[in-house]
Amino acid sequence: MKTALVIGGGFSGCASVHQLALMGGWDITLVEQMPYLGAGNWTRWHGGHPYTYGPRHFLTPKEYLFSYLNAIVPMRSCADHQFMTYIERDQRFYSYPIHRDDIETMPDSGQIKSELSGINMSAFLGLPKVQQEKTAYADITKLNNAAKARNFEEYWIYSIGETLYGKFIDGYSKKMWMIDDNRLIDDFTWSPKGVTIKEGSRECWDTAISAYPVAINGYDDYFGYATAGAKVLLSTRIEKYDIPKKTVVLNGEKMKFDVIISTISPDFLFESCYGELPYIGRELLKVVLPVEFALPEHVYFAYYANQESFTRIVEYKKFTLHKAPTTLITIEIPSKKNKLYPLPFESEKAKAKKYFDEMPDGVFSIGRAGSYLYNVDIDDAIDQAMQTVAKIQA
Repeated sequence: MKTALVIGGGFSGCASVHQLALMGGWDITLVEQMPYLGAGNWTRWHGGHPYTYGPRHFLTPKEYLFSYLNAIVPMRSCADHQFMTYIERDQRFYSYPIHRDDIETMPDSGQIKSELSGINMSAFLGLPKVQQEKTAYADITKLNNAAKARNFEEYWIYSIGETLYGKFIDGYSKKMWMIDDNRLIDDFTWSPKGVTIKEGSRECWDTAISAYPVAINGYDDYFGYATAGAKVLLSTRIEKYDIPKKTVVLNGEKMKFDVIISTISPDFLFESCYGELPYIGRELLKVVLPVEFALPEHVYFAYYANQESFTRIVEYKKFTLHKAPTTLITIEIPSKKNKLYPLPFESEKAKAKKYFDEMPDGVFSIGRAGSYLYNVDIDDAIDQAMQTVAKIQA
């Protein structure tokens, strides 16, 4: 029987164990430093309310991933999910993604519309003559120059103009990533959530499936189910790695494996020999309010794009449907005290690649931390686990 080591017990690690077990013929060991599986997706409780570490709804455009998870942990639709952003200069909340109907109500709507028209016309004039003749007016209003952007700031200014960028994006992104200049962000494939200017419904996603578990304990049953075929070592740290030889020291014992699937930051595996990979974390302030609901109907969380120290608030009852006369909100504050989000800098992705290049056949690095990609969510974690085990099987 072949041996496999899975490092990390979040969604990526648990899904990897499950896929290996389904394949059969594997002796699997999963190592997790926390005393529970699920990482940030594990259900916690505060003031009698269930919550996860951040809003962990399941979002995917891929039906087979939803079907996989739904068969194990029944899910309910969150298709009504809406965001709001507070703009202090207007003293108003607006929908996010930015909605075209809201622009009409903004005090500087004239300037905004002028900038958008200039962007549309510039992009239109850049089209080949044949394509110009086939482009309807309604389609012209959707054109922009984002494809020419070299960094995050240019991406948004070329998409929505300087005024909307200043209202919604500039301060928020600097706060979120704890930087002074958005031009430092040169990997912006993760942005925006949906489209730059939305029309029609105010729901966040028109095509992707948005869902959350029906059970009061959220995803917790999945983690136990997925890892039933493995030896699970909780509250355990690997003492030493020799990744080229697929060997680790675990509880004082040197152990060699046929396959290693790691879901932790790749620099940990090589003692940060190429430098430490940077992350941004979050502090969660938990507040129980003496009302049944705090946010408007269908609004699950609200962004704050101004000088506040926090980036957003989340109302967990919108996800969990927990019944109580009070409600739990969390206030998210960017922090360097923990490591949650890989920085969207090409230079850091290049550093991560140096670590990936050191990994021999039979060693895989997946998940948000393991891939060093911010835009890896629950669905991507499961998908990566499926693809990785398919490679092993092949």
